[in-house]
Amino acid sequence: MRSRIIMSMLAGATLLASTLLGATPAHSAATPGAAPYQTDGSTTVPAEFGTDWHDPMTAAPPVSRPENTRSCEVTVAEAQFRDFTPYRGAYTPPAECGKRWSKVVLRLDGKVKGRQFDRLGHLHIGGVEVFRTSTPQPSPDGIAWSVEKDVTRYSDTLRTEQPVEMLIGNVVDDTYTGVLDVEVTLTFYVGRPDAGNAGTVPDRVLTLQDGTALTTPRNSERVIAEVYATGSGGGCEEYWYLTVPDEAPYSCKADEGPYREVRISVDGQLAGIAAPFPNVWTGGWSNPFLWYVVPGPRAFDVQPLRYDLTPFAGLLNDGRPHRIEVSVAGVPEGQSGWSAPVNVLVWQDEKKERVTGALTKVREGDFANASTYTPGAEHRLDSEGSHRLTVAGYVDTSHGRVTTTVRRSLLNTSTHTWSDGENPDALDARWSDDETVTVSGRGVRGGRGQDRTTRVQRSYTMDGTTTLGAGDRLRTVLTLGDRATVTETHGGRRTAWSRLDDTYTGDATYTANVPRDQRHAVGTTSERYRTYGSDGCYDRSLVSVQGVLTVNRTGC
Repeated sequence: MRSRIIMSMLAGATLLASTLLGATPAHSAATPGAAPYQTDGSTTVPAEFGTDWHDPMTAAPPVSRPENTRSCEVTVAEAQFRDFTPYRGAYTPPAECGKRWSKVVLRLDGKVKGRQFDRLGHLHIGGVEVFRTSTPQPSPDGIAWSVEKDVTRYSDTLRTEQPVEMLIGNVVDDTYTGVLDVEVTLTFYVGRPDAGNAGTVPDRVLTLQDGTALTTPRNSERVIAEVYATGSGGGCEEYWYLTVPDEAPYSCKADEGPYREVRISVDGQLAGIAAPFPNVWTGGWSNPFLWYVVPGPRAFDVQPLRYDLTPFAGLLNDGRPHRIEVSVAGVPEGQSGWSAPVNVLVWQDEKKERVTGALTKVREGDFANASTYTPGAEHRLDSEGSHRLTVAGYVDTSHGRVTTTVRRSLLNTSTHTWSDGENPDALDARWSDDETVTVSGRGVRGGRGQDRTTRVQRSYTMDGTTTLGAGDRLRTVLTLGDRATVTETHGGRRTAWSRLDDTYTGDATYTANVPRDQRHAVGTTSERYRTYGSDGCYDRSLVSVQGVLTVNRTGC
């Protein structure tokens, strides 16, 4: 199978969002003349995909909402996206719910019918990117989906009237008929931030002026940058993890292979590194039948990369603009395809007009990026990339000196194999992103002078093969993993912990290069999303067969 097939089916993609909710019951999915069979002895599914299927859903937990609390709802955007014209409107905060909220929940409700690619987009309020996602691909009879996201951390922006811009770039013509019809609302819950948001709501939310300039309040004591980084746009950077060096005979090239790293710098000084999440959109791996009901992890929840820039707070607090830049290591020179908007979250010292401090350490470990190509009947590319960075600095606050040390370590290994004609085409890849933030000194809040350490160990996996067989039957088998372990300690004693394991598996086959009604597609997809730790547990499983939801089980 040629990667050009992959590119054509991945074309298009760019919006904004978070946790997809449960969907409505499935519509009739029967194919005329197809013999139904039973799954789990209870659910009847057709022998192949029909013209309709269950609305998209994920196993991720819904956003929790405060109980017995007054709430207000505001519509932020209502639009039908047919092209690349953005929706523009105005946001006004709800006067009847005040200016302090325990939680703010964003919800997108969408529907689309006909034929359409996956699309990406964004929602900006006051220039702040609050929401990013991709869209599902529709059935001929139409689908509906809903997405929710906790946006309490953007409360500073939401307290005043703001301009709104939303765009889901789309193409509607005689072939691609699906108009994306969406409504976005915000629901405000009155009161102090709940336990889930305690201490996480910043005093200010800033954007970069003229693309790179940042001026922070002079009493900033904590600074976090968010970067909504996605490779997209229909070219090779949409599936950067499959790219190869020039000497390898493959259709997607990158000078140094598939390793990518999203970097942020302050005034030209490297300040943070992160592994990008290997997003797979709903047309990915040449096989939309994998994703019609159960999308891959984060496909509807494009989470930002976070960088703790607190070691630079003393430098940033001089009242002058500073240059903040984001770059993606590994992207070929002049190659487009990455979007990386930046929000900056700032916590201020309310008892001090000026917080001084200094950057005390920037230690960059060796950057490694190597790919080895082995020719043969089966072409093989073995790649490995890694990088380490430590930054440290202090601020002198009203409650004492606080030193923040951030250590981050990245590692990516992958084996990419393919035969002539890129058929079959297979990838087995692993990414790890290990970050430790230690806050020390007499001024540590809530720590009685004891060090407070948060360690986040992230790992992502992708293992799949696409094959074009006899009769142009295209089959994709794929497993994706999104895992994280978070541990918090005070004075060396563990005070909180959590683990996430979100695993997707899919196996789908259809006849390529024929009209939709002649594809005779079959496919089974599943997702299990598990979290557990000091705050309890959540465990949900979904299974879809030929577009019919056969398992929807929750329990711990």
